[in-house]
Formats: sequence, structure tokens, C-alpha cells
Amino acid sequence: MQEFKTSTSRAEPASKPAEAPPAKAAPAPKKAWTTETGVPLDVFYGPESAKSRDLAKDVGKPGDFPYTRGVQPNMYRGRLWTMRQFAGFGTAHDTNKRYKFLLSKGQTGLSVAFDMPTLMGVDSDAPRAVGEVGREGVAICCLRDMEVLFDGIDLSKVSTSMTINAPAAIVFAFYVAVAEKQGADLNEIRGTTQTDILKEYIAQKEWIFPVKPAMRIITDMFAWCSKHTPKWNPISISGYHIREAGSTAVQELAFTLGDGFAYVEAGIKAGLDVDVFAPRLSFFFNSHMNFFEEIAKFRAARRIWAKRMKNVYGAKDPASWKMRFHTQTAGCSLTAQQPENNIVRTAYEAMAAVLGGTQSLHTNSMDEALALPTEKAVKIALRTQQIIAHETGVADTVDPLAGSYYVEWLTDQMEREAEAYFRRIEELGAGGILDGCEVGIEKGFFQREIARSAYEFQLKVDRGENVVVGVNQFVDEGEETMDLLKVPMAAERRQVKDVQAFKKKRDVAAVKRCLNAIREAAAGTENLMPRFLEAAKAHVTLGEMCDVLQGVYGEYREPPIYW
Repeated sequence: MQEFKTSTSRAEPASKPAEAPPAKAAPAPKKAWTTETGVPLDVFYGPESAKSRDLAKDVGKPGDFPYTRGVQPNMYRGRLWTMRQFAGFGTAHDTNKRYKFLLSKGQTGLSVAFDMPTLMGVDSDAPRAVGEVGREGVAICCLRDMEVLFDGIDLSKVSTSMTINAPAAIVFAFYVAVAEKQGADLNEIRGTTQTDILKEYIAQKEWIFPVKPAMRIITDMFAWCSKHTPKWNPISISGYHIREAGSTAVQELAFTLGDGFAYVEAGIKAGLDVDVFAPRLSFFFNSHMNFFEEIAKFRAARRIWAKRMKNVYGAKDPASWKMRFHTQTAGCSLTAQQPENNIVRTAYEAMAAVLGGTQSLHTNSMDEALALPTEKAVKIALRTQQIIAHETGVADTVDPLAGSYYVEWLTDQMEREAEAYFRRIEELGAGGILDGCEVGIEKGFFQREIARSAYEFQLKVDRGENVVVGVNQFVDEGEETMDLLKVPMAAERRQVKDVQAFKKKRDVAAVKRCLNAIREAAAGTENLMPRFLEAAKAHVTLGEMCDVLQGVYGEYREPPIYW
């Protein structure tokens, strides 16, 4: 996020006459007219841009292959997108109160933000967790924490998204155990675990295990969920963090779908029928500020996915061809300066996501460049979605920008550039995207591509070629103040005390039996999910399970990368 501050000067003594503010320099003239990715743009687009396009084949109708115009024939007329707000801080009790507040304001799905120790598979009372417990999300160590997190919330009636990756299978086991305890039918629980470990190695850097065992845990989740939780999405293949790390829109599109194809190949390699697990794969995209490029990105993503799933991976079920995705507005577009401007940024980004056909949407709050959002800020972000849905008319007809010369040309261009990246990935892996992703991670291919794009973008901001209102142009003197959410250290102390007390009350023999069973399954070929669920119910903690897995698999170490 752009949290850099503009310089401010001290006020002059009252005895001196006021001086006129210095004249603001005009924005630097554009050296070239391009999209944010750098695709050159003509002055306008007309029929000549569509000469080689077969509209019936490449664009088609909503709900028809290749789904350029949307995965449902009536889209938002049938059902609006799910409105989510990413929430989590302090203890499970603290976050539970925020969830109930959001649901009371009309939110239709929950989205869990976990703190850093949880994301890294570390218990709150571990030395590594000191100072980080509950700071950037909610602390979840065990079944008890998950029970408190969803206290008074019927998991059979709410859709839940959980942004967790390396230890996702274990956290999901806690969730399943809570759902069972509530009496929910596991066949009906709905939601998503992010689980996308490839993008962690590429962009976000929250890993635990090496690539191959991490992929084994994911394919075990695929197999288990297909039988026991058929409406749960076991993975949300995430371009969001790739974009937040500094990628272009084309790189986000290509690397995200490349990861998706790698998971498909991994599932097939593990002996799973593609049509058994592919319908439950979902995606998570960023919606950034270049309005039409973002819309084109979403449309191209659906088309690319459908064509490859049908023509390359042999999927026969149309549900396997349909890309369903969640969108979050761009955190990296938010500025610490003039934070109320972020309301406007978020609104345009959310509108692009809706015009692009998202199934689920999170809108960032205006204060998130400074802290976790306050209730006031998060309510404004939710109201932004509700205004788009109920007042603007954009949900009244499907894909209203279809047929625009510019949008269709840009959609085609995004697809062409993504396919060029797929070829490069396949070459890295001697023909396969799964091998190409693994080799590309080890060789730093993805990391270098993203770093270069982030650097070039920042240079343009520094030179004034890319205008960021309130940062390098239209700057106000002085600092604006806002009421910010502060997570007190008392929350960490309370969580640590509760975890330590929880561990003392358990059946120690049962804990040891469960950990030994996980160790044996990890060293063999048995599906790990039943072992995680058994351990969760025996009150084994997240950190204890991850420690055992790490003893079997080791820990991933990123190779040094230079560019």
C-alpha cells in the first residue's frame, strides 16, 4: 500500500505575513498513451478492430461457452454478487462482534482475516508470535477459538471465505468440526478456503513447507471436499496478492490462471477425475484503477479458463469450464494521504468488478492504508456495494459493455498476452504448466517479472507520469487525522493466557495419538484431511499439527533472486 508521506512544513510564526502557497507543477505530460500494463492505445476504436473476431464464437451469449460475457445467462438478475468485508482482529471474541455488526448492516457473506502467527501455523503462545497476536487479523489456534469466532452465527446459512494458505487444511478442519457441532449438514455448508500456496512462493511469502508436499496437502483437500463438503470451494486461486506485490494486470491474469492450471494438473496427476474437483475451483482477483483494463481482464479470464479446461484438460462437465471468482478492490491503490479519496477509488474499482461479472466482492475501507478498518469505514465500504447494486442500474442487464469496440479489442489483447506468458511457463517446465510453475518459482521467474513491473510503476509515479491524487499531484499541506482502530496489547495477553489454559485441560494421551497419526499419514500416502479433523476434535492446536508436518516435510527456503 502506498503509505509514503508527503513532506509538510511547520506553520510560520504569527508575526510574519502569510505567504502565498507555491504554485503546483502541472502533471507530467504522458510520453505514451497506454493501459496501466503498458498496452499501447489508439485514439479510438472502431469496426476495423473487430475484423478478425468471430463474435458468436469468441464472445457469445451470457451463460454459454466460452463464458466471455458471464457464467450465468441472467447473472445479477438471478442473484446479486455476495457482499463480503474482510474482517479479523484481536481475539475470536473481538472479531465475532464485528461479524455480527456487518451481518446486521446487510452483508451477505463473511470473510476471515487471520493474524500473522495463524497464517504461519504458529500458536499464539509461541515465542515467534510475540507482538503479532491479533494485530493484522484474528488469532485462531484451536477448535475453541473457531467456536468463539462463529458463536451465534449459523454456518448452514452463511457463506464463509477464509484467507489462509499454508495451514488452510487444518483451519478448515476446525471450521468443519464447528459446523458438525452446530448440527449443520456438511453437504450444504458453503464457502472458500484460499489454500493457494503457489502464489505464496510467487508473491505473498507466507509459506511453511516445500512446494511438493504443500501441493500434496492441497490435492488431499480436493479429494476430501469433493466427497464430504461438495459445496465448499477448497481453493481460491489468488491473483490478488500477485497484483498487490506490483504485477501488471496481464501478469496477474497470466500467473493466476497459470497457477490454476498447475492445480488442475496436480489433481489429475494424483489420480483425480478433473470433473470431480474442477467445478469447485474458484478464483480471487484484484480490481485496480484502470477501469476498462480491469473489465477486460475479467472477461478474458473466463474465456481462457473455459477453452483450456475443455480443449487441453479434457473436462466434459460445463461446470468445470466455468470460472467463478471473488474480487477485492486494490489495497495498493489506497493512499495514506487524503484517505477519504479512497472511497472514490474503491467505488470505481468495485464498479469495474461488477461490470466484469464477479460472483463475490469485497470493498476496501478508506482507512486501510493506515490501520485495520473502523466500523464507520467498513460500513461506508459496504454501502458502496449496496449503492452499486441497487441504485446505478449496472446489475439490470448482463455484460452491458459487450460489443464495445474498445472493450472487445482489449479483452482479446489481454488473452493474447496471457497466452504468451503460458508458453514461457510451459517452456520452463519442458511442456507442462505444473512443472513450469515449480521450476519458475525455484528460478525466480515470477518474482523477477513482478519486481520489475513494481519498480517501473514506482518510477512513473516518482516522475509524475502516473498521477496519484494527493500523493504526487493535488497535494494538501499538513496532515489529516482520522480515528483509527487500535488493537490493544491486552488482546494478545488475553489470547495467550486462554491458549495456555486450554492446553492444560486437554487429554494429553489423545493429543499424542492424533499427532502420531498425522506424522504417519504425512510420511505415507493416506489422505491427511481425516487426520486433521480427528486432531481438531481432540483439541490439538494449529501449531502442534504444523510442527509435526514440518518434521516430516521440512521448511521451504526461498533461493536468493537477483535481477
